Amino acid sequence: MDTTIIRPYEAKDEEAVLKLNEDSVSFLSPMNRTRFVRLKSVSRLILVAECDRKVVAFLMGFSDNADYDSVNYQWFSARLKSFFYIDRIVVNKKYRSLGIGRTFYSKIYDWASQEGMKWLVAEIDFEPPNETSLKFHNRQQFVEVAKQVAGNGKKTVSLQVKSVNA
Repeated sequence: MDTTIIRPYEAKDEEAVLKLNEDSVSFLSPMNRTRFVRLKSVSRLILVAECDRKVVAFLMGFSDNADYDSVNYQWFSARLKSFFYIDRIVVNKKYRSLGIGRTFYSKIYDWASQEGMKWLVAEIDFEPPNETSLKFHNRQQFVEVAKQVAGNGKKTVSLQVKSVNA
């Protein structure tokens, strides 16, 4: 296995990002090409992880004041300022447990600190649970501040925050 490279998203990565999202849509909101183009235009940061010369993971997030229609993003936006909303991190099943998620979060902490942001925020499926993500965010010292019904009433998410300077 080659070294994993974390780098900014490039146009050539679009197909891989869409495929990764589709493969994990049970934990994410759907994202077809039109939706991705729209989200890409208002996102603040998109990173990809490349391993074995192919994109195996991606991260997409938004800062406050983005024109983003997610009810979870809007919950944070109504209550916090100077935050980075981690909308989605997707890692190909074959490449999980290799530290890609931790590396993404390390990059986010550094970037958010340099940008002067105060908070990192995320929502994690609580019911039905995304146990892997809940445990990961607990290890990253995120704290639940609320729960919210989402997904047209089909799930409950845990809304979590972490101070950038913690």
